[in-house]
Amino acid sequence: MTLPPRARLVCPALRWRRGSFAHEREKITAALAAGVGGFILFGGTRGAVAALTQELRGRAGRPLLLGSDLERGAGQQVRGLTELPPPAALAYLNDLDATYAVGSITGTEARAVGLTWAFAPVCDLDVEARNPIVQTRSFGADPSGVAAHAAAWIRGCQEHGVLACAKHYPGHGRTTTDSHEGLPVVETPADELQQVDAQPFAAAVQAGVGCVMPAHVAYPAWDATGAAATFSRPILGYLRDTLGFRGLVVTDAFIMAGATAAAAEGPAAVAALTAGCDMLLYPTDWAGTVRALDGVPDERANAALARYDEAVGMWGRGDVGLLDEAMLVEHQRFADGLADRAVHLVRGTAPGLMRPLDVSIVDDDVGGPYTVPPRNVFHGVLRTAGVELGRPGRPGRPGRRGPHRVVLVYAEPRSWKGRADLGPRSLAQLERITPDASLIILFAHPRLAAQVPGDVPVLCCWHGQALMQRAAARWVGGR
Repeated sequence: MTLPPRARLVCPALRWRRGSFAHEREKITAALAAGVGGFILFGGTRGAVAALTQELRGRAGRPLLLGSDLERGAGQQVRGLTELPPPAALAYLNDLDATYAVGSITGTEARAVGLTWAFAPVCDLDVEARNPIVQTRSFGADPSGVAAHAAAWIRGCQEHGVLACAKHYPGHGRTTTDSHEGLPVVETPADELQQVDAQPFAAAVQAGVGCVMPAHVAYPAWDATGAAATFSRPILGYLRDTLGFRGLVVTDAFIMAGATAAAAEGPAAVAALTAGCDMLLYPTDWAGTVRALDGVPDERANAALARYDEAVGMWGRGDVGLLDEAMLVEHQRFADGLADRAVHLVRGTAPGLMRPLDVSIVDDDVGGPYTVPPRNVFHGVLRTAGVELGRPGRPGRPGRRGPHRVVLVYAEPRSWKGRADLGPRSLAQLERITPDASLIILFAHPRLAAQVPGDVPVLCCWHGQALMQRAAARWVGGR
């Protein structure tokens, strides 16, 4: 039997920029000619993503694995599809039927635009308050709870036509370093990692998950070489031999510093496949990575290609599923209902609020490599509901002040942000404005409420996505 070229084991990235994918045309042509196995897509509109995925499969003349980061639903990446609450909010609700439905909606909508590979769910444990990258992306700190929610999400997603990916094996929750920035090291004993942190991954395997993503994290008590899980034979061997996983192992993005901490991209790619990974995600130099794969032993390359062939045969055809406007309306109604249930006070009691309201923003997410989502959804919902908003004065500029101030605090886990808590600038802003505030709305992990000075009530809304801004506005409008 003639095996396909090793380029099938590489998955480049395609990003929506300035309203189109046009700038990716040269990459698409070259990558398809080389025979890559798929792409990871970031951004785009519903129509543009559907057109692109159809074009990619048509030009390739074969099935492809086309995926995206969909931890908060297909609307996380694709405008016009449904945003869903972050995993931490679902864990707060503790409703496994709801989590299954979230996975189902994600799979249904992704498949409708030709995406059949979801890089979700996060199976990491939220056990380290200083962790800069997990936080609300996790289903919580309890291994059995995370296992149950992850398994429910996986079943919902895969039963609706999309390959799920349990990440970041054997767990990124104990780190205090973001693996985008460097190589985190977790010193926890191997038996504790296997019995605790790996429990959600064992549940994912039992639920039939088709893909697992190892972490760019080192666990020296498990692998004394200090290799990250991505490059560790004993850690990947445990996934295969003890947990019994038979599906596709895909690396985390190779643009991350944790992937190339020990070697340059080409040698690191060879090391990952040699250790037991099957597919390489988002290399900086996809063409150079393809060339480097000649260094992978034939036996290991052939095993990876066989797993890729099985996965693409099951999940790569891109048969578009039904998604009409009525379904989208129903999905949005369901998402809004979950968001309303997840909003709750973590400090103080519900204040009575008088109009006009003054709304101030403390944005802890500005300044990173990616632009922040729109921060005006909260204001728009209130105005549409007829709530008048005041105009707080600025130095040297008097404004029309309302009787009550509401402060919106945005502090999401973001790549390369590098910290879990509120930064000095945000804390200084809060020290200045909270004495006059009636309510703090925290679009972040609820534990960050401890950093808010004073005793002003704090409302937890989990994440700054439009979905949770709308829920926050509805809560405030009811006061």
